[in-house]
Amino acid sequence: MPRERIVSGEAQGEVENQFNYALRPQRFEQYIGQETLIRKLRIAVEAAKSRSEPVEHVLLHGPPGLGKTTLAHVIANEVRAQVHITNGPALTKGADLVGILTKLNRGDVLFIDEIHRLPAIVEEYLYPAMEDFKVDITLDAGMHARTLTMPLPPFTLIGATTRIGLLTGPMRSRFGIVSHIEFYAPEALHEILRQNSVLLKLTADDKALWELSRRSRGTPRIANRLMRRVRDFATVEAKGLLTLEVTREALKLEGIDDRGLDDQDRAYLHTLIDVYDGGPAGVEAIAATMGEEVDTLVDVIEPYLLQTALVTRTRQGRRATKPAYDHLGVKYVPPVEPEDPSGLFGETPAV
Repeated sequence: MPRERIVSGEAQGEVENQFNYALRPQRFEQYIGQETLIRKLRIAVEAAKSRSEPVEHVLLHGPPGLGKTTLAHVIANEVRAQVHITNGPALTKGADLVGILTKLNRGDVLFIDEIHRLPAIVEEYLYPAMEDFKVDITLDAGMHARTLTMPLPPFTLIGATTRIGLLTGPMRSRFGIVSHIEFYAPEALHEILRQNSVLLKLTADDKALWELSRRSRGTPRIANRLMRRVRDFATVEAKGLLTLEVTREALKLEGIDDRGLDDQDRAYLHTLIDVYDGGPAGVEAIAATMGEEVDTLVDVIEPYLLQTALVTRTRQGRRATKPAYDHLGVKYVPPVEPEDPSGLFGETPAV
């Protein structure tokens, strides 16, 4: 089982969810960052309201911790509707979904997190509900089986996924709005932290908030988590004052360096550089050397390293880039491309 990481975008329990919920924006004008996406959603919401129709079904995809659930609440607040929240693994059979759909009122928002993990049978129930606002219920079994079609009030489905490639084509095609949530710029994270520090009544220097925003890997959930850790450190060690020095000391204690990497990230880079000479190396070999699962590397560790160009993927395997060497303080040796003895891709070698 993978270790819990402070720099993971995944939620780490109900306490953290409640903390983040208290800081969550309620309307579009309060939302910071994702300007293009917010403008697109605002237009869709305003157009739907002008026609007295529900908003088109929305599919949000991107790494965890970027605000997919928050956007579902914002859309529901904008149309003054209730939001119903569930997730793909929780809907194991058609009856589970039917029970939720029959409770919806006109214009309500149904938010399904990890929608790519819906069982196929549940997905089949969802198709007519999304297209025609009806659901077919099978009564009895065998030769006495009969189907009852139940109409549903028009509603908006908002699906969220971290792996859109696992979503089936028929499901993806039924969403009117499909948008990718990008990582946040440090400027947006700084503004989020500044507003949250006011809500939490924290005494924080602006330089300390900038330091937190730069180390938060472009993810608001991580930024809020780091701020909580630094707040606790400051309460005990610095009379509650979040200064730049206190922030750096707290993050050093957590093992978070100036690029937002933790011990596992650095162990990955050291393995690739020290053991495999910077690559290329297969992910299975790296996982075996580190004693980690391949899925942990692919889903948890590699995405941020790839996004920040510390690691690249090639057909031959993973390769560390020069910035990765520089970050670890290791002398960079440019990779030597293998020679082509056949001469097919260059000049014919001299005999």
